[in-house]
Amino acid sequence: MPFTLDSGNTAWMITSTALVLLMTPALAFFYGGMVRTKSVLNMMMMSFVSLGTVAVIWVVYAYGLAFGPGDAVGSPRAFFGLNGVADSNSLAASFGVPFLVMVAFEAVFAIITVALISGSIADRMKFGTWVVFTVVWISTVYALVAHNVWGSGTLITSIAPSQPIDFAGGTVVHINAGAAALALAILLGRRKGFGKEPMRPHNLPFVMLGAALLWFGWFGFNAGSEFGADATAGRAFLNTTIAPAFAMLSWILVEKIRDGKPTSLGAASGIVAGLVAITPAAASVDTWGALAIGFIAGIVCALAIGLKYKFGYDDSLDVVGVHLVGGIVGTLLIGFFANLDEGTTWAYNIGNPGGPLNGLLYGGGWTQLESQATAAGFAIVVSFVATLVIGLVLKYTMGLRVTESVEVSGIDLAEHGETAYEEAKSL
Repeated sequence: MPFTLDSGNTAWMITSTALVLLMTPALAFFYGGMVRTKSVLNMMMMSFVSLGTVAVIWVVYAYGLAFGPGDAVGSPRAFFGLNGVADSNSLAASFGVPFLVMVAFEAVFAIITVALISGSIADRMKFGTWVVFTVVWISTVYALVAHNVWGSGTLITSIAPSQPIDFAGGTVVHINAGAAALALAILLGRRKGFGKEPMRPHNLPFVMLGAALLWFGWFGFNAGSEFGADATAGRAFLNTTIAPAFAMLSWILVEKIRDGKPTSLGAASGIVAGLVAITPAAASVDTWGALAIGFIAGIVCALAIGLKYKFGYDDSLDVVGVHLVGGIVGTLLIGFFANLDEGTTWAYNIGNPGGPLNGLLYGGGWTQLESQATAAGFAIVVSFVATLVIGLVLKYTMGLRVTESVEVSGIDLAEHGETAYEEAKSL
């Protein structure tokens, strides 16, 4: 079928790509504000360097690994270098969006996914090892999960009773990054003084600015995942407004009941938890479903961040509690709240054999919930195990962790030769 350009859809996808690209610098501010003064630049650099490494390997070979032909994983030779590829190969060819626009859109998803992981390893991972990790992890773990959730891979569909729904990245981005973050946190061990010394955020305005910019960029993340400017994109856009709004309220409600005071850190974290949870469900739930997902995610994630103290792993900035747990919550709740009867032009193959079904509360029975659990379990196991292997190889070749003296004196000065604030040099 010949490709026909749709300029409106293409303009929306270019805009969405720019919005999602903004999310990685926004994440740098969000994470940077949450760490101590002596490690803020290192924390931000982990996000920024991901922009460089992932963007380069994506256009050379990683896009082919994720979206090229193949049952388990694609081929690095597929679309190698991206030159001369017909627009009919675009993931959104039916929406009139050119191939290179879709490559760029998928690139910014890959970039922020690996950047998310860095929040669990604050203050203690060698920067050079992190740089290598970003390349290896995207080339293996991310490519494998993306290929089998969004691409032509069959590892999940061969065992799930229906088509799992992950509209914008609940499994590919958030569960994937969260499981990897847990694996790295366990391998690296706890920060010196973890659980004994206060490790408070050094700049809460940075955190709130980062959360605000993340929310702004997330409209491209979710509404852009429709691949077109239509009613389904509008539904995703609305749900991306109301779910994090309710999640913020439920998170600070938990804080008020548990601690006596709602905090700015809690409000920012609640927004992100709601964004994470609505991501896989953005176009498959109605208004009530989106509100329910946001409310539940805010409560569950606010409680889940305490798991690191109970089990003793040092997930520095709560990647596990927010992204892994929030991704699981959003992915599973699709099995209850999916409402595919609103007449949208959603890209999934709805209504055909093996396609996605309504959730339990909308007459679809338990089948979709089982499929959602299958996809979530696949992402957790693959990401956790593969990241452990990658981490162990890097540990015994390059080394994972900085020395104790570097950690105590400040990783910014030791790894980058600079500090965010002049007074930090004397700390």
